[in-house]
Amino acid sequence: MSVFMDLNIISSNDKNRLKSIIETAAHLGYSTVAINYVVEPQQKKQEIPKPQSVSDIFDKFPIVQGKSSPIKVLNRLTIIASDASHFVSCIPTNEYKSFDLVAVYPKTEKLFHAACMTFDVDIICIAVAEKQPFHFKRAPVNGAIDRGVFFETCYAAAIRDTTMRRYTIANAISLMEVCKGKNIIVSSGAERPLELRGPYDIANLGLVFSLSEGDAKGAVSTNCRSVLLHGETRATASGVVYTMKKPKTPQKQEESPVSKKAKTELA
Repeated sequence: MSVFMDLNIISSNDKNRLKSIIETAAHLGYSTVAINYVVEPQQKKQEIPKPQSVSDIFDKFPIVQGKSSPIKVLNRLTIIASDASHFVSCIPTNEYKSFDLVAVYPKTEKLFHAACMTFDVDIICIAVAEKQPFHFKRAPVNGAIDRGVFFETCYAAAIRDTTMRRYTIANAISLMEVCKGKNIIVSSGAERPLELRGPYDIANLGLVFSLSEGDAKGAVSTNCRSVLLHGETRATASGVVYTMKKPKTPQKQEESPVSKKAKTELA
């Protein structure tokens, strides 16, 4: 049986609402969800919030529908960036390491290219509430795929408004034409329990986004698992780099044939 995940549950100060969303996700069959803290540096120099402890919300985590295990709740940070300085200055190392996942929503083509090629993130978000302000190009998209970074499209906006629905579908199809269905996840971006849909419904929605049946199912299951692994690797990669040792090169004398070495000693 597949393990389904929703990696974008919008954070809320209303603990009862957040609790209700997580309980609904478990009832729909999601084994893992991520509470998403969205930061936009351009607005009053917004600081990175500290992720709230989920143990304060639940005495006991709800059991996932069809499974015997409780739902797993992660923390995610999303930076809305319209300038490169917003992304770089907004996430000091000590602060964003408290998040399991880091995402960026680039507002310009230049930032989208930088996010694909250089930004140390797990997820790149694409527009759902507005027309995509630039065209996706194959080179940066392939660069992100090679680095193991995933692209995310959310569906909750499409439920709220018909105009946003058109933008969501059009922008998703535009991305699929370039990435060919690779490294795609589909999340809710839900702010209320009613905005959540079951994983099989989302897999069907993936078909509307021009995904194949396998890629559509992977967008809410195996691809999400790969995102989590990428997040774990990102958090520990620096330690791995600094502990690696370069292998010693063998000495030239040891490479000499035995017979030639014997003749030299006799001489």
